[in-house]
Amino acid sequence: MLDNTFNKKESPLVGMMGGGPGGPLGISGGSTADPTYVDDVFSTYLYDGDGSSSRTITNNIDISGEGGLVWVKQRNDTRGHNLSDTERGATKILSTNNNGGEGTYTTTITSFTSTGFSVGSDSGVNHSSGEYASWSFRKAPGFFDVITWTGDGVNGRQIAHDLGSTPGMSIIKCRSSSSRDFIVRHENMSSGKVCFMNSTSAELDNPGGYQTHSSTHLTLNTGGGSNGLLGVNHSGDTYVAYVFANNDASFGTDSDESIIKCGSYTGTGSYQTIDIGFEAQWVLIKRLSNTGDWGIFDTFRGAPSGDGIQANGSVRLRPNTTQTDGGSGVGVNSDGFILGDGSSEINTSGVTYIYMAIRRSHKPPTAGTDVFAITNPTSSGTYTVTAGFPIDSVWYGGITGSSSSDKWYAADRMRGSYLIRQNFESSHSSLSTEFDSMTQFILPTISGNYSGQISYCFKRASGFFDTVVYTGSGNPSSSTISHNLGVVPELLIAKRIDNGDGVWAVYSSVTGNRNYLRVNTNDASTTTSFWQNTDPTSTQFTVSNNNNVGNDANNYVAYLFASLNGISKVGSYTGTGNNINVDCGFAAGARFVLIKRTDSTGDWYLYDTTRGIVSGDDPYLLLNTYDAQVTNTDYIDPLNAGFTVTSSSPTALNASGGTYLFLAIA
Repeated sequence: MLDNTFNKKESPLVGMMGGGPGGPLGISGGSTADPTYVDDVFSTYLYDGDGSSSRTITNNIDISGEGGLVWVKQRNDTRGHNLSDTERGATKILSTNNNGGEGTYTTTITSFTSTGFSVGSDSGVNHSSGEYASWSFRKAPGFFDVITWTGDGVNGRQIAHDLGSTPGMSIIKCRSSSSRDFIVRHENMSSGKVCFMNSTSAELDNPGGYQTHSSTHLTLNTGGGSNGLLGVNHSGDTYVAYVFANNDASFGTDSDESIIKCGSYTGTGSYQTIDIGFEAQWVLIKRLSNTGDWGIFDTFRGAPSGDGIQANGSVRLRPNTTQTDGGSGVGVNSDGFILGDGSSEINTSGVTYIYMAIRRSHKPPTAGTDVFAITNPTSSGTYTVTAGFPIDSVWYGGITGSSSSDKWYAADRMRGSYLIRQNFESSHSSLSTEFDSMTQFILPTISGNYSGQISYCFKRASGFFDTVVYTGSGNPSSSTISHNLGVVPELLIAKRIDNGDGVWAVYSSVTGNRNYLRVNTNDASTTTSFWQNTDPTSTQFTVSNNNNVGNDANNYVAYLFASLNGISKVGSYTGTGNNINVDCGFAAGARFVLIKRTDSTGDWYLYDTTRGIVSGDDPYLLLNTYDAQVTNTDYIDPLNAGFTVTSSSPTALNASGGTYLFLAIA
């Protein structure tokens, strides 16, 4: 018999036909709901403690209105995990690193808000020198639910949930008594088996407290022993369950994408990719057939770092211990996540592992400031670049320098601490760069004249920009590389990163799939087989086995851009020698403009509004040189719809009959 007498907030629409995220309500005359994205229901948010008695964390997840779970762990000290949810109340804390009961702590997680949560001064959540990771899970059909109940001692009790599909994993904890483990049931465990989140134990028999999952409910038993130590329905005890969906494709713009996947794999002892159908941003892993710690990996704490293509430098937090960030082994790619070489807790040969993975951000941006920022620091040495969003890639270089020490650099979250010089054909090198922040990128101290620098910050977003790190396949002719731009790339910049002999190869819709440009030269478009005479698609691009773009066992990075209405424009214009208004579909002009002549030689001209796109002189930099900016020319002017190329421009920007490629960002 289905039991609905537990403590649970019910939505009046739950259970109506098609009432999943983004689906129709199933009511006569009803309307289609707005799409739901992973950005709406899940957040990894890093913050530094300040020791204050009240601190609000804004991650844009509506926990107070929709309900859910907040999980906080200090990363740089051995303090416990803090789990709080809306069913039990903000100050009611459970810790996965022990089997204790629920405690009330008024200075930890103090409240939930419509845009996140608040914390007090407790050292576990807000020490003045603490660095913290938080994960917020919002209740939503197809993703996550929280349930509480009081045990009645009846075997086979059924507890309803609101996932609308069969759970992939559940975590159940007795709240009212100590010495009760966090009982985990995963769809890839053997029948009748469970494991404990607060323990390193492998899966074990649990006939008394076994739970089964269906699309509507959990089935519970009382457990073995007089105290029901392994039970999930012992009479008089109170419980909470965190229930996670599996591969429910009801999210995204067309409500046909899944955002959570529960699965298993067998370790190989060498690098392997786990294909889950989407790029992961958060992964939970447990060694199942042997003892071993649990591990949480996420892209904000550096999961895709290491040598820039594999996962040697990723970091892990262990739910079953108080240990700090550490370990290695997990990276990400366009289709899932990558396991490091031979790590015993994630990839031992022949060992079975279970995982739960959550998709990376896929919500389309609504303004250029959501995905692009310009910063212009003036001090030399180490400094911090700050944007209003998580930074996925940074291009930066010197404004005033004029020597080979003053270089253009490209950095990206996918390669971690590695930089590439954009105006040279060098391999990438490891420096003390950090993406380990929500809205900042920390640049290293670099020799040279850096009294003035400019930084361009990009966020990966559907329809706008993507970063792909890949290894050449060794196919005798060509290989296809997956990407997550979501649309056909119109500008693709690829670079070999493990050797200095690779050019910065550029594909564009303007020059076509039989030609290429080079970022580090002023050369005209040149015939090539790099792209195998094949246009990219909304999911893949094609490269040859040429050493510059796709040779066997060599490693590469690619930056992909597209035109997104009101935010970015990749296009071309034909020179006239007179003023040319370039309409990009913007409302308040372009903040960033990159122009390259394609039919003849011409530098890569770079303009931005931070240095000045005005009706008078406009400073420009050349992406293919280390020259200082030129400030006494008036080659472009502002235009609300985009930008204007003036009649005073040189042939590199406005020769009559010349063809020009541009990238503009609002």
